[in-house]
Amino acid sequence: MVELKSPAEIDRMGVTGRFVAGVLAEVRALARVGVNLLELEAHVRERIREAGAQSCYWDYAPSFGRGPFRNTVCLSVNDAVLHGLPFDYRLRDGDVLSIDLAVGIDGWVADSATTVIVGTADPEDLRLVRATEEALAAAIEAALPGNRIGDISAAIAGVARSHGYPVNTEFGGHGLGRTMHEDPHIPNAGRPGRGYTLRPGLTIAIEPWFARTTDRIYTDPDGWTIRSADGSRTAHSEHTVAITADGPRVLTVAG
Repeated sequence: MVELKSPAEIDRMGVTGRFVAGVLAEVRALARVGVNLLELEAHVRERIREAGAQSCYWDYAPSFGRGPFRNTVCLSVNDAVLHGLPFDYRLRDGDVLSIDLAVGIDGWVADSATTVIVGTADPEDLRLVRATEEALAAAIEAALPGNRIGDISAAIAGVARSHGYPVNTEFGGHGLGRTMHEDPHIPNAGRPGRGYTLRPGLTIAIEPWFARTTDRIYTDPDGWTIRSADGSRTAHSEHTVAITADGPRVLTVAG
């Protein structure tokens, strides 16, 4: 069931969104050569504690994961793209790190992701990251009242095709608000004019993610980390967006 939010409730989600955006910016800045993923996890955990917020990931146990997730941020390196389980790994020059964070404050959730290249950037990795950012911007532009979910999905796929990247539709965007995952599902490829009609009050996470040369994925032995099937590098960008009468409002931006 899709739950529409009032303007006041969207404002409260915006408070959470600003916090998420700020923490993501901090982690981007900390992600340097030699930094351990567990140090980044510890930083996020402390920031959530200081804010009196709640991690949406801690104890999360969906059907696609192995038992409860016991971390507060997803950190996915190189060929890993989603649900990366932080582990004892020191970042290396040229690593591609996707950072995904979902937090609740006073009962309202926001979810966002960003990808950073550590140290020296390979041009092809940089192009991949920029493609996800471009796709996210195009999808947000399509998130207008009266449009449909398919318009968002088609905008993402159109950018992917323009760069020559395949698109996986197993994992994509989703509704959110009181919880991290609500209806509707938003695949990263679709047909314009199809699917649920966007109405003011709908709050969604839009999250294009691409791998360089495959649309197939597999799950690590850790039971969580999702990787490209051929080992090609990946990138992921995400914002929480509210549909309003005046157009899309991005909630996961710094204040």
